[in-house]
Amino acid sequence: MITLKNVTLRRGAKVILDGASATINPGEKVGLVGRNGAGKSTLFALLNGTLHEDAGECYIPAQWRLAQVAQDMPETSESATEFVIAGDTRLAAAQAEVTAAEATEDGERMAHAYMELHDAGAHDAPARAQALILGLGFKTTELNQPVNSFSGGWRMRLQLARALMCPSDLLLLDEPTNHLDLDALVWLEAWLQRYAGTMLVISHDREFLDAVTGVTLHIENAQLKRYGGNYSKFEDMRAEQLELQQASYSRQQEKIAHLQKFIDRFKAKASKAKQAQSRVKALERMEKIGPVLAEADFTFEFKEPANLPNPMLALQDVSCGYPPPEGAPAGTAPTVIVRNVSKSVLAGQRIGILGANGQGKSTVVKTIARDLLPLSGEIIEGKGLAIGYFAQQELDVLRPQDTPLEHMIRLVKDTTARGALSGQATREQDLRTFLGSFNFTGDQVKQAVGTMSGGEKARLVLCMLVWQRPNLLLMDEPTNHLDLATREALSVALNEFEGTVMLVSHDRALLRSVCDEFWLVSRGGISPFDGDLDDYQRYLLDEAKRQREALKEAQAVMAAAASAPPLPPPVAAPAKREDNRSRQMRKELEKTELRIGELGREKAALEEQLSGQSDMKKITALSEQLGVVQGELDQLEERWLELSGNLGE
Repeated sequence: MITLKNVTLRRGAKVILDGASATINPGEKVGLVGRNGAGKSTLFALLNGTLHEDAGECYIPAQWRLAQVAQDMPETSESATEFVIAGDTRLAAAQAEVTAAEATEDGERMAHAYMELHDAGAHDAPARAQALILGLGFKTTELNQPVNSFSGGWRMRLQLARALMCPSDLLLLDEPTNHLDLDALVWLEAWLQRYAGTMLVISHDREFLDAVTGVTLHIENAQLKRYGGNYSKFEDMRAEQLELQQASYSRQQEKIAHLQKFIDRFKAKASKAKQAQSRVKALERMEKIGPVLAEADFTFEFKEPANLPNPMLALQDVSCGYPPPEGAPAGTAPTVIVRNVSKSVLAGQRIGILGANGQGKSTVVKTIARDLLPLSGEIIEGKGLAIGYFAQQELDVLRPQDTPLEHMIRLVKDTTARGALSGQATREQDLRTFLGSFNFTGDQVKQAVGTMSGGEKARLVLCMLVWQRPNLLLMDEPTNHLDLATREALSVALNEFEGTVMLVSHDRALLRSVCDEFWLVSRGGISPFDGDLDDYQRYLLDEAKRQREALKEAQAVMAAAASAPPLPPPVAAPAKREDNRSRQMRKELEKTELRIGELGREKAALEEQLSGQSDMKKITALSEQLGVVQGELDQLEERWLELSGNLGE
């Protein structure tokens, strides 16, 4: 078990833990919670060995293997699959031992090394890695793409997959859900529920914590307190304790006041001096109960919109997507993501936009927000429509060198130039006051945004959004960098907002609280989703099961092709004339199937030779040949899947 006993931990002059104690039992899944700055990540640094306690004792079993998500952005040309496989430390050690053993030509050592390589799962490592990658939202066509070709959020998903790939007894996860869509989040929850080791997780997603943890460790006032239960149970128990503490404090204050009154009244009287002195000693011995100090939770509200057009907007046969890239050959077709959408958005609606990763949720929102032009069709806007748009990449477009005050001054100028100013206060002092309502006080209004945390940047974006006084809010993953208190404040503000809300989010607590209807973006269209988020979660799990079964069927077809002689091509029935690209793909598919069959037979022959071989040099040579054959076979099977999928569209 993990034991912290009277631990004191400092970062610079700040005391993070002061004589704190806690115990975590093997196999427990623990949510680590506390206010921002309380020291959650610092405690992780103590557990992973980056920091050491200043006093007390921190004990972790020496034999426990640790896995955690690296926070650096990977820069490598390795394929996604290779990068994740490299996270398996046991496999890497076994492969290194095989290389070292082969260099010594020690037959016994080589035999042990090959056995350990087999036990480490070398035969199914690519399949295990790819299952993790696909579960976190990647497409099959991306499995062999270089890591450098992905954006920052997708690279962090690969870091998460790499941590899950690592065999571990202790898993540390710091905000693992930040870059995930809801479908990937549902998959991760299911994976973590099956994880057999001990886990500590920091997260601001209450439903995620409820789903994957059974113990909560709370950091407050440099102390650790353990609660048996998930986050919701922790909240209930803590509320009860605070209520009891406040009641006990009030009773004690009444008793202290009564004793002090007696002392003040009789301390000068000789006849009562002894009784007064005994009460002084009673006061000194009394263990004082502290008052419940109300935490200054963040709150804000959206201003009443200047007007509410109804309908807000209407989409008439709209197709959303991306135009051809600059420099593309003439006649290159645009990339259509969602087709032929005809829908109206009414005043006061609360719409949650659902859909698996890559289906086009953000593309639809960008089109409504005017960031993308419709590829076809028309969007008719109501008179006086004022859109407030919180984009996923909104934090990236803040100017790092500018201050919050400079951002607000520039917003005033831009709004004035568009003629969209609607009575907001514009003096510098008014803007300072407005920033103060979003917890930007004192010198913070003149602090460079580039030095701020993700949560502070998100608050600044919300501040700018509220100031614009929109009547239609488009919010695409607004909670990625928000702590629990700010998420709660956003939920309250959205519920009190009198305009229309369209929300994309993986935060199910926010979706449940705000939205009363859902649109499902799926398979190139948009349809109403008749059900709640529990129904949607079941839908995602069913979709994932369907995809796994389809993949198994494809693998079975490939296995059959590998073990049987190639069949003559069937006589084709009259069909529509194929275009050149389809014909080329079909020819490549036929060649790929033939080569898979050849490699399958070659693999079977090598395995048969290996099974009856005792000469270590021949075993080594045959194993190397088998590795080359298996590598080519893996690549061809992936290409077969890709071609089959494209031809089936």
